[in-house]
Amino acid sequence: MAPTSENQEQQHPQAHIDGATVKSLLEQDPTDYNLAELARLLIRYRGFPGARDIQDNLQKTLQRWSLTEEQLYAKTRVIHAAGRVYKNRNKRGEEED
Repeated sequence: MAPTSENQEQQHPQAHIDGATVKSLLEQDPTDYNLAELARLLIRYRGFPGARDIQDNLQKTLQRWSLTEEQLYAKTRVIHAAGRVYKNRNKRGEEED
């Protein structure tokens, strides 16, 4: 494999799936599931050298929901402590990140 330069944008292996999820979040309200998904994706793409459209839409979603990242993470810690947000989805074989 050839080394990548610092300025080269990388394609994230989950970008196609995540891009659709992020566009959906941008149009929806902040439910427990949507908050958890936003936090999960913010963490996944933090510092990733590419997928700028996804990163921009994640930030737009935060702004639309009037949240800072710290507020989002505080809310999702409570949601995850209750252990209910991904419960039904995991039965279909979708694993939590």
